[in-house]
Amino acid sequence: MKKVILGLLALGLAIPAFTQDVKVEELTEVVIRPMNFKYLNATDAREAAVPVRLLERAVASYDITEADFYMDDFDFYTVSFYIPDGKIVAEYDANGKILRTIEKFKNIALPNDVKTALLERFPNWTVSKDVYRVTYTDENGAKKIYKLLLVNGDKKMRVKMDPAGEFL
Repeated sequence: MKKVILGLLALGLAIPAFTQDVKVEELTEVVIRPMNFKYLNATDAREAAVPVRLLERAVASYDITEADFYMDDFDFYTVSFYIPDGKIVAEYDANGKILRTIEKFKNIALPNDVKTALLERFPNWTVSKDVYRVTYTDENGAKKIYKLLLVNGDKKMRVKMDPAGEFL
């Protein structure tokens, strides 16, 4: 009786293995190319808002050589990237390397360091508007500034800060 049960158990486990239909599918060609890591490292802000990070990654991974307007005759190309929260204007060389960018984002989430510094220095004020600006050059790296409009009742104040929470 043991042998019959063990035989049925082995047969029950083996039958599904033989009935599987294995499909062999060829994958399309995958092209791996280096991105503009220098730009990503310079503009990398771990606490930057999600739209900022997504658009910066799109700028870094854009392949200018695949664009319809690409010609070998030009030394550089200017490309604009837009989302509802902001825009980036990037200048690429003929090989696709980012030479410089100008970035502007409105009313995005502020980093924790900026929020903490604002609460310590201006406890009764609220942020009415904010603009995050980044200027990147290949030689000098990235310069990041938050321009904030603070409101306290009928009083208004403009403040500039860096991402580390330092007032400028």
